[in-house]
Order: sequence, then C-alpha cells, then structure tokens
Amino acid sequence: MLKTIINLEPGKKVYFASDQHFGAPDPKESKVREEKFIRWMDGIKADAQVLFLMGDLFDFWHEWKYVIPKGYVRVLGKIAELKDSGIHVYFFVGNHDLWMKDYLEEEIGCTVFYKKQYFEMGGKQFLLAHGDGLGPGDKGYKRMKKLFTNPIAQWAFKWLHPDIAMKIALYMSQKNKMISGEEDKAFLGEDKEFLIIYSKEKLKTEKIDYFIYGHRHLPMVLELEEGAKYINLGDWISYFTYGVFQEDFELKTFGTDTKKLPL
Repeated sequence: MLKTIINLEPGKKVYFASDQHFGAPDPKESKVREEKFIRWMDGIKADAQVLFLMGDLFDFWHEWKYVIPKGYVRVLGKIAELKDSGIHVYFFVGNHDLWMKDYLEEEIGCTVFYKKQYFEMGGKQFLLAHGDGLGPGDKGYKRMKKLFTNPIAQWAFKWLHPDIAMKIALYMSQKNKMISGEEDKAFLGEDKEFLIIYSKEKLKTEKIDYFIYGHRHLPMVLELEEGAKYINLGDWISYFTYGVFQEDFELKTFGTDTKKLPL
C-alpha cells in the first residue's frame, strides 16, 4: 500500500472541500457560489499547509489540446495563488470532472489523482477518494463511468466542436439523475450506503483512522469500529461544508445562509 506522508508544521492545518459543481445550474448562479468559495480560500490561506479538493469542482470539465472550458477564472486564479504561496494543493478527479488531464498540474501546479489515495498526516492514517464507483452496487453508474473513461469514447468526444460538446455535456450533467446525483441525496442508512460499506470492509484488513469522501453531498462524521471515522464533506451547493485537520478532524460550515445538516 503506497502512501504519502505529510509532516505538519506547527500551527498549520489541512483543509478539505468537495463538490462545488461550478457552472451549475447556470453561470450567473454559479458565480455567487464561486465568490463564496473564493472568500473561504482567502480565509484559510494564513494557516493552511495542505488543501485537498476532493472532486467535482466543476459540474463538467473537458480539456481539448488547445481549449479548456470558459469561466472559473477567479477560482482557478485563487487556487494558483494558494499554490504559489507554498500551500500544497491536491485535486481528486470526480465523476463530473473525470476528463481532467494536465491543465491543473501544468498551469497551476496541483497534484491530480484519478483514484483513491493513502496519506499519513499527524500520525493518522487517511484513505481519501472522491467516492464514485467505490463499494458494492451502483452498477448503473459504474457502467456509465466505463463508457466515459473509454479511450475510444473520449477520442470521439474531443472531435466535437467545444461549443456543441459543452452544451451536450452540461445538459447531461444536470438532467441525467444518475450523473447529477439527484436520485440519491437522502441518507440510505449505514447498511445501504455504499461508501460506508466500503469503509467497513477496508477496516477488516487495513488500519485507517479517517475515510474522507465527497460525491454523496451529505455532510457527516460517523464513528466506525476501531476508532475510525467515515467522513463525507458535503457540498458547496446546499451546505457549504468543509473539513479541517490539525490534531483531529472537524467538519465545519462556512457562512450562515446554508441548509441545516442532515444528521
């Protein structure tokens, strides 16, 4: 099991955020949420050592050889500012931005991950992933992900004019419930939540202190066996929640105009 070890500096913290879905439901409404996220990033700059962006930063993202999606200039600029200030930025590709290639790495300096990763921070063991496709079930989405990650399908899509490709992709992203996640926003219970089941299975063979995911849009911290914790970071659509780790993990809410946490 390969893992990255991060030695925390005195007074420094690790921050986590997921599922911003910028671009949805339209540029005007997205920009309000983008400005809020930028204010949050400004606030963490003073004491952040590491920032984990845990997937679905964009509601859809695709990189052509010479073209990237229009918009998100201030968000990308702020991430670049954090990186330039010495903060390590790790980006996990989610199911909405899974066609991420090398733009964030080459232009901003982020480290981009396409699958789960293991970290050790502050002497604690972490398993980090966006969360899509992990665990049992969810077979419909898993079949769809195989199609989206198929090299032939990606090759065919890139030959569409970006205006046409983006229009189709954004429509699918928001209207297809399997992609958007609208069909499963309610908590299903510990025995039916795929990521909780997956985490419990991992604990049978691995020592993990924190399982941290996005994807489900349901902010929660759940105690598992052996002192481990299942954490879902929520989203920046309804909850505006984020995680922070120093000696222990905390799930916090940014601002006051947010929904009440579901659990």
